[in-house]
Amino acid sequence: MDDKQLLRYSRQIMLPEIDVLGQEKINSSHVAIIGLGGLGCPVAMYLAASGVGQLTLVDDDLVELSNLQRQIAHTEDSIGDAKVDAARRTLQGINSQTTVTTVQVRVDSIELENLLTDVEVLVDATDNFEVRFAINEMSRKFNLPLVSGAAIRMEGQVMVLDPRKAESPCYRCLYPTPSTEPQNCAENGVFAPLVGVIGALQALETLKVICELSHDSIGWVHYFDAKRMEWRKLRLKRNPSCPECGKS
Repeated sequence: MDDKQLLRYSRQIMLPEIDVLGQEKINSSHVAIIGLGGLGCPVAMYLAASGVGQLTLVDDDLVELSNLQRQIAHTEDSIGDAKVDAARRTLQGINSQTTVTTVQVRVDSIELENLLTDVEVLVDATDNFEVRFAINEMSRKFNLPLVSGAAIRMEGQVMVLDPRKAESPCYRCLYPTPSTEPQNCAENGVFAPLVGVIGALQALETLKVICELSHDSIGWVHYFDAKRMEWRKLRLKRNPSCPECGKS
C-alpha cells in the first residue's frame, strides 16, 4: 500500500485484528453481491469504503421510486436506470480504487457459474428462494463462503456459511424447501433502517471472512427483532438429510 492508502484505511489498520496484513487482504479481495436492493446497497457501500479491491454486482432490476425509501445507493436521478449501474456510480464516488463489475441478469445456477471466476466470498442480498437456492448451490460447488441476509417487515437475519469447513451447514439446512409465504418487501413491507442494520452486518461478516476472523460466526443464525430491539442467536447444525449438503 502507498501512503495515501495507509492514511485512508488508518482507522481500520489500527485494529490489531486487521493490521496492515488484513487491509492488504481486503484490498486484494473479490466479492460478488447478488441483489442490489435494500440489503445489497449498504453491503456494497461498506465494502467499497473498507477497501475491497473488486466488487461484482448482480441484479436484473431497474430503480423505481418505491425503492428509494431504503435502497440507499440509488437516488432520484437513478429512477429507470439499472440498479447495478446506479450502484456502480455511487461506489465509484465512495472509492475510485475499487473495481466494480456489473451484471444485469436474473441469476440461476448457470449464470452464477459463469460469474464466479476469482470470487472469494458470495453475498446473498436477494429476496427470492429460487435464487437463494442457486446461490447456495454455487457456494458449495465452488467452495465459496456465503454471507446470507434477509429482512422483512421489522425482522431480519444474518448467517455465515462456509463449505470449506466440514461442520458448516448450508442454506438448505435451514430452509430445505421454498416457503409458501410471500417473502418480498412489495407484499409484506419493510422498515427502512432494518435493511441498513442487516446489510451492514453482512458487510462486517464478509470482511471477517476475508481477514479470516469469521470462525465464531459460522453455523449460527442471528435473528433481529427491530420492534423489540432484541437479538437471538441460534445454532444451525448441518442436516444429514439436507437436499443440498446432505448428499455430500
